[in-house]
Amino acid sequence: MTTTTTATGSTAVQTATKGLLTSLNSGSGIDTGSLVTSLVEAQYAVQTARLTRQAETLTAQISGVSTVKSAITGFATALDTLAKGGTLATQPKSSATGVLSATALPGAKLSGLSSAITVGRLAAAQTAASAKVTLPDANGDPVAAGRSTALGSGRFTLRIGAASYATAADGTTTMAALTPPEGSRSVAFDLSDASVDTLAAAINAKGAALGVSAAVVTGADGSAFLSLKGATGGASAFSLSVDGPDSANLKQFEVGAGAPMRVTAQAQNALLTVDGVAVERAGNTVADLVPGVTLQLAGVGSAALSATRPTEALTQAVGDVVDTYNQVLAILQTQTDATTGALTGDPAAKALLRGLKAMTLQAIGGDAADGAPRTLAELGVRTARDGTLSVDATALSGVLAKYPDAVEGMFASSSAATTGLPARLKALSDAAASTSVGLGASSTRYTAAQSDLAKAQAKIADQSDAMTKRLTSQFAAMNARVSAYKSVQSFLTNQIAAWNKSDG
Repeated sequence: MTTTTTATGSTAVQTATKGLLTSLNSGSGIDTGSLVTSLVEAQYAVQTARLTRQAETLTAQISGVSTVKSAITGFATALDTLAKGGTLATQPKSSATGVLSATALPGAKLSGLSSAITVGRLAAAQTAASAKVTLPDANGDPVAAGRSTALGSGRFTLRIGAASYATAADGTTTMAALTPPEGSRSVAFDLSDASVDTLAAAINAKGAALGVSAAVVTGADGSAFLSLKGATGGASAFSLSVDGPDSANLKQFEVGAGAPMRVTAQAQNALLTVDGVAVERAGNTVADLVPGVTLQLAGVGSAALSATRPTEALTQAVGDVVDTYNQVLAILQTQTDATTGALTGDPAAKALLRGLKAMTLQAIGGDAADGAPRTLAELGVRTARDGTLSVDATALSGVLAKYPDAVEGMFASSSAATTGLPARLKALSDAAASTSVGLGASSTRYTAAQSDLAKAQAKIADQSDAMTKRLTSQFAAMNARVSAYKSVQSFLTNQIAAWNKSDG
């Protein structure tokens, strides 16, 4: 191929030179621009054609790597998302969603789930609200203060514990006592020239670790109110105290026995009964009572928990996996085709193709019972001569009816899973993306080669420009000399003609 191309380039040079001689012999003007262009193109035709072919090949290879990586990664991600979404696993079902709802924990096996649950009380957080924030005027009478008004300085102490409450005749509730738990949980902070805003900001910063937050509410007249909220649970009640010689005006924000801030909601545990056993929990999200299930308590009442099989979803998932597999297979076969494939010589692409084909016969089930399916083939997935897959619906239906847990296990997904189809596909996708041996390495190699090629093309361009300038200069000088010769020739011709006329 190289020899043929070189001969062609030489012919072009000869043709251009012959054209130059013809122009000179005929005495006609020379088209220097087109002549120089032809000579330069002929000089670098072989190298330019070779670099162009290499550039086209590298572009196709980089595009092919991107297409294959996108296909296999999309396949793995879509299946993993579907599996983690819970639609391919047995799900708990509540008979009364107004009382509680339930979701399965990752990897949970819920076959045979049956529980009776009664919610007697929901968990609640303590909340407290101040009266309108005030400052004494010159006469000692209280005047409304804005949210940014400086009220005084002092050291605040926020404590967490179990509280008892007292309700006054007017219905207002205050804290009667706070009993800190062992290893008392508290935080202290100092404020100077504190306002309602700076106090709220300090509580949000310092009290976050204790589950206490603050908010400032502004009245229609611009007056300020402080609102506090703790975490849910009977042991998460809170008190707030302040001390210091300049803290008198800050006392209105204290929460505790005899303190002015009223309690608008009491801290309490959730009370519920699970299959006849009474229990308490600090929150309304409970994940440690029914194995494999997280309960979200919503109201007082009774509910029965049962399980629903995702038979239709699993059947659909098998069909979707087969369809997507065939699409990815077609992409890989096209890219690695021995005649037309851009990645026909790429070892990573070929390894990915082998891994994809082997997946149908690999054991992907977990701890399945004897006789239960462990491979896609045992699910009823058939492989044709061309490598494409199809689903034997009758066989799949029979396996789902006989071994539902095993089929679920094949589609299970979790961050630590090493078995299951999502994990197998993720491993295949990760291997393909590897920057050491996978398509990631191929992409790096092709990109580097493309960069080197661009430098070579830039060098040819520089050499072409230099040759163009040199030839243009040379031909310009030659044209000047030819023009001078023509001028002398014209003078001599005219002179001879005059002599001949004179002799006649």
